[in-house]
Amino acid sequence: MNRFVNFSNHPSEKWDGNQREEALKYGVIQDIPFPAVDPDGDEAYIDRLAELCTAQIEGLSPRAVLCQGEFCLAYQVIARLKEKGILVLAACSERVVKEDGHKKEVSFTFRRFRRY
Repeated sequence: MNRFVNFSNHPSEKWDGNQREEALKYGVIQDIPFPAVDPDGDEAYIDRLAELCTAQIEGLSPRAVLCQGEFCLAYQVIARLKEKGILVLAACSERVVKEDGHKKEVSFTFRRFRRY
């Protein structure tokens, strides 16, 4: 079975139709929440966490992985997955800002997935 792994803190059930449709082109969507990362953790901590996350993702034999989260961990996971030949993607969105002088409202509109 083809799988699209959503490794982020943005549950696929909350995605707009366009993002869901694009993800489904790669396979069934499987959410894996991006873990909380201890800001006091050192590089060895990140390395261990990246190994655990990569193994969990790899165990699903994904066709593609959306990886977005804390930068140091995301970088390590992306590098490991790419080393294994797994397609890793980022969600590209348009940031839309509406201001009326008193209130600022920001929303994001999904446009596409882009390869790392």
